[in-house]
Amino acid sequence: PNMFARHLNRKRTRNIGILVPTMSDPFYVQVVTLIELELRAKGYWPIQISCHSRPELEAEAIRTLLAFKVAGAIVAPLGGGSHPSVLHRLTDAIPVVCFDTPASIDLPYVGNDNAQSVAAMVQYLCRSGEPPVFLEVPRVNENSGDRQNVYRATMIKEGQSPLVINCEAPVSWEFERLGYEQMQKLLGKGGLPGKTLLCANDRFAFGAMAAACQAGLKIGRGDKCDIRIAGHDDHPLSRYTCPSLTTMAQNAPEIAAKSVEILLRRIDEVDEGQVSPARKLTLEATLMMRDSA
Repeated sequence: PNMFARHLNRKRTRNIGILVPTMSDPFYVQVVTLIELELRAKGYWPIQISCHSRPELEAEAIRTLLAFKVAGAIVAPLGGGSHPSVLHRLTDAIPVVCFDTPASIDLPYVGNDNAQSVAAMVQYLCRSGEPPVFLEVPRVNENSGDRQNVYRATMIKEGQSPLVINCEAPVSWEFERLGYEQMQKLLGKGGLPGKTLLCANDRFAFGAMAAACQAGLKIGRGDKCDIRIAGHDDHPLSRYTCPSLTTMAQNAPEIAAKSVEILLRRIDEVDEGQVSPARKLTLEATLMMRDSA
């Protein structure tokens, strides 16, 4: 059917909102690009907005999307610090699907299966060398807490003692800087708590690797290496670090495709007056064994 005619008949636009915390993070760039291509192929026009990690700009972005009369929205919630009523205002008006991290309210969600991915990484590191110490990032959303919990549970299951190094810096999305500063602090206090470090995400690992190299440490799997470092997410640059970063690759193409599929189905359901219950879809990640661990 003619998509434009359908939208005219149903008195709604072909616009779909896409809202993310920041477009400086290559993971969001990757997923948003894929979402945009999926939507355009299906006759919809994406409107992308970043809230720059600021709650007041998240609220402003939602007002903007509603002013554009979008038919629906795909949102990566800001998480910590977000105003509780912000998503309610959007979901009261249009269908919404969340990705990357679940919303604080009951909404459809598509994202990574942290229980599978973190467990797979911890098991790999335990099998291949010294058990990992977990380097935490500030709690910008639910992912960091979920990953730490899975790390602890998997270490105990493997017969090891979990050790978490919390990042005491204020909440920030500048993960490379935080990882660099955290590693410097650890080295300045007399050395590292272990020879294998698992970082909560790749960007934090990049900073930790830079500080370790600056201190003269050799990173890698060989006998002559001083430390192993692994991450999570398969950041687009992770294969090009020196050494290349061992990590878990999120299924970005499927996250994008399923987010669009679920949203367009819910838009049709709203038109028909039969909206199905919200469901949460988690996708498995793939272990990328590279030179850093």
